[in-house]
Amino acid sequence: MKFHITGREKSELLGEGILTIILLILLNMSLYVILNQLLVSNPDLASGIFLIKTSLDFKYAHIQLWSWGWIFIILMAVVDVIVVYWRLVRRYHQMQLRHIINELHYIADGHFNHRIPFQLKGQMQRVVASVNALVDSTIKAMEDEREIERSKDELITNVSHDIRTPLTSIIGYLGLIEDKQYRSEEDILKYTHTAYLKSKQMKSLVDDLFEYTKVRQTDAPLQVQSLELNAMLEQIGASFELEANKKGMEINTILPDSPVKIEADPEKLARVFNNLITNALKYGSDGKNIYLQLTKVDEKEIEIRISNDGEPIPEKSLRQVFDRFYRVESSRSKETGGTGLGLAIAQSIIELHHGYIYVESNKNLTSFIMRLPIKHDNVVKKILALNGS
Repeated sequence: MKFHITGREKSELLGEGILTIILLILLNMSLYVILNQLLVSNPDLASGIFLIKTSLDFKYAHIQLWSWGWIFIILMAVVDVIVVYWRLVRRYHQMQLRHIINELHYIADGHFNHRIPFQLKGQMQRVVASVNALVDSTIKAMEDEREIERSKDELITNVSHDIRTPLTSIIGYLGLIEDKQYRSEEDILKYTHTAYLKSKQMKSLVDDLFEYTKVRQTDAPLQVQSLELNAMLEQIGASFELEANKKGMEINTILPDSPVKIEADPEKLARVFNNLITNALKYGSDGKNIYLQLTKVDEKEIEIRISNDGEPIPEKSLRQVFDRFYRVESSRSKETGGTGLGLAIAQSIIELHHGYIYVESNKNLTSFIMRLPIKHDNVVKKILALNGS
């Protein structure tokens, strides 16, 4: 929207122009009188001006200038126009600035969806654009803060829910023992065994929660070193072969012929691969195969796929699988084990390595796909350079 001043401001500009013109006319008259008196009182100066005026020769024509009074009037008229224009432009810019300040006060009063709507020219438009950008960034920061608070509340709620369930069972079974509500030593062993299993479940939740909060920190330290992914994936696949055989599944590694080396934290990457293979064994148990596939995309990036041919993930759940405490099964029971933090931890670790992870699922395969940079230092330097600029 183009900037428009109000009728009152137009009157203010007109009054400013008239007042300036009157003052300049009075000033010009004063200077004219002073110069005229100076010439009258100094005949030599008047004679000198007359000689200069009559002796000027413009190429082939001998032209005599007008009297000094006309020259003075013309010069003063030019100066007056410049001064009046400067004063009016200055006042106009002050009005624009006043409108910008009024808009800022309006936004500060709680109208955060409002932006300065008008378009200006030159530096003032840069001010308007900067103000609008500042408001946008402030609103985004406020929304991010609200999201963080909401996320913290959700985290506390989910942790409380997941801890309360096994804790209630532990207290219940130990209470039976404390109140001697058992009929035999076999009952005592049964109650203590159940309490022990629930305690391990609580410990698993606390460990995962600690790991999640640790890797979510942007400044979390990485023990980066050069590692060969071919050997690492083969070793991890071999470590799960026995468990896979018990479930009637087979682990297949699909690796390139030449070794692929990257710079990464081997312990944290192993945690990612272990989480994904464990999930494949747990939730894809109706399938027969788990595939670990490594591909070198180019000289800067590699891709790792961990897939299974079990039951696909419902389409409505694909966007939520990396959310904290989210489990695809409808209930929050722990029959299948897990805390719902494994994939969130995996995503955070991949992001710490400046990569990304996503999931694809259809009737043939469910694949968790990771893209990682080969050189970790180059990515860090690039990010630092962008932040510095």
